[in-house]
Amino acid sequence: MTTSAAITTLTSTFTSLSFSTTLSSNLNSLPFSRRPKPLSLSHSSSLKPLTVFATSAAAPAAVETADLEKLVKSRLPGGFAAQTIIGTGRRKCAIARVVLQEGTGKFIINYRDAKDYLQGNPLWLQYVKTPLATLGYEANYDVFVKAHGGGLSGQAQAISLGIARALLKVSESHRTPLRQEGLLTRDARVVERKKVGLKKARKAPQFSKR
Repeated sequence: MTTSAAITTLTSTFTSLSFSTTLSSNLNSLPFSRRPKPLSLSHSSSLKPLTVFATSAAAPAAVETADLEKLVKSRLPGGFAAQTIIGTGRRKCAIARVVLQEGTGKFIINYRDAKDYLQGNPLWLQYVKTPLATLGYEANYDVFVKAHGGGLSGQAQAISLGIARALLKVSESHRTPLRQEGLLTRDARVVERKKVGLKKARKAPQFSKR
């Protein structure tokens, strides 16, 4: 077969192979060719209620704190230091100054309700209520506390000591029942300081012979 005849045969073969254009037109109808539409990031009104709820939840707390602050200042003219029935308690790094006044059993810590300030922890609430409960004065006195330093656990125990010491100024006869419950003992335990060359106060690095 000559070269010209071979070229003619190949040309006729390629010409007979006709590709259908319907395939390209139907590609968009295939399942795999579909793509999800991009989400529209238009401003939605559904986000507004979240902001409104957050603001409305924070507003009553601020109003309540302001009301309690006004109450404390009206009940304690001249501040904490000017009161007569006062006691100071300490525990770890926490310091609490406590003032007792005859009342109905209100318990305010740093211008907040005691249950709210101590996060509803039953153990910490038991710490601060034990001195008054020991003498049966839960509903006879209002307690105003200014606490700082340390954590809530240390502050709760410092408040307990401060209340017990303040009750001694009410009557010296309270000393015996409070002493029997261990409420007048200052707990002097604190965290031991870290030492040079050690990981903590006493924990040493792992020993390696080689």
